[in-house]
Amino acid sequence: MPKQDGRPDDARLDRIVAEARRAREARAKGYREQALKLFPWVCGRCGREFTHANLQLLEVHHKDQNHDNNPPDGSNWELLCTYCHENEHQRYITEHGRDPEEPGTRPPPATHQPFADLKARLGRRK
Repeated sequence: MPKQDGRPDDARLDRIVAEARRAREARAKGYREQALKLFPWVCGRCGREFTHANLQLLEVHHKDQNHDNNPPDGSNWELLCTYCHENEHQRYITEHGRDPEEPGTRPPPATHQPFADLKARLGRRK
């Protein structure tokens, strides 16, 4: 909030800058920042290379699907571009049912057989 003379409040600005620095340091300790330091900036699936200009499109994939499993050596991480990362999660959902967290939530297999009596129907047309 500006002072009455129109100048910014220096103490408030100092607090904002200090908070921004703390937030940056916390992010640097996060698994994404660690993975970006450990691995080359290349998608592990399609091989696309990344630079600072497009780094936001490179994501960390947890190989075991557990976002709480973050070993410091990065053994549970894989860098994937946003497209390959989405595809990886879609494949997992397709292979393991709709909600991989809840066992038994896979939909029952389809039982309808639309062409079961096709031969009989075609036979009547003659």
